[in-house]
Amino acid sequence: MGKIIAVANQKGGVGKTTTSINLSAALAECGQRVLLIDADPQANATSGLGIEPKDMSSTIYECLVDDYPMRSAAVDTGIEGLKLLGSRIDLVGAELELVEKQGRERVLRKAIGDMKQEFDYIIIDCSPSLGLITVNALTAADSVIIPVQAEYFALEGISKLLNTIRIIKGRLNAGLRIEGFLLTMYDARLRLANEIFEELKGHFGDMVFNTVIPRNIRISEAPSHGMPVTQYDPTCRGATSHIQLAQEIIARGKGK
Repeated sequence: MGKIIAVANQKGGVGKTTTSINLSAALAECGQRVLLIDADPQANATSGLGIEPKDMSSTIYECLVDDYPMRSAAVDTGIEGLKLLGSRIDLVGAELELVEKQGRERVLRKAIGDMKQEFDYIIIDCSPSLGLITVNALTAADSVIIPVQAEYFALEGISKLLNTIRIIKGRLNAGLRIEGFLLTMYDARLRLANEIFEELKGHFGDMVFNTVIPRNIRISEAPSHGMPVTQYDPTCRGATSHIQLAQEIIARGKGK
């Protein structure tokens, strides 16, 4: 039985989609069967894997609104072990269309169904908001990765997300837990970055990943080439840090 991990933070620019793409690819490179679900209307996780959103005949939109089978909508990425359920801009309209649907918060969980048995990990890239699609992702998920940028306002908004997670645990998904806080865009030369890491550790202890994602130009370049950094430049620090993150997540899973 696979594990569903949502990557969420309503604060934009924290490396959420970058984490989703590169963690998914890294897990696949570690021998895991992975499905990446792009649950963001911006569809950056889709284009970041070299797939043109407007050319897709079926996406997460059809799965949520029209009950289209997710198994039929998922496509190969060209990376062994990694499949993608893509997104398009029309996912924006799904928020309104789901409002009238019975059990609207559980539509994604129902859509995933027995797909969970076909993958070791299902990673959901959430949009930078706490709307109905993100609520669906958190209701379907076993756990949440929260990327945190190594900058001054790093902890801003985290309390709002944690409150949302508490509400969802209480009302919709009692088993939801925090997989970990992930420090992104980390520059070890900056005292502020180290202070933020220590502050996170002080607040959240073992819930903070030991792996940090460095500020790395190769990570920034890779999406424009339609590939994860692990494929674009496998030896760069950005690639090796995501492999370390994947290994840390796999090890944590084995330890439970």
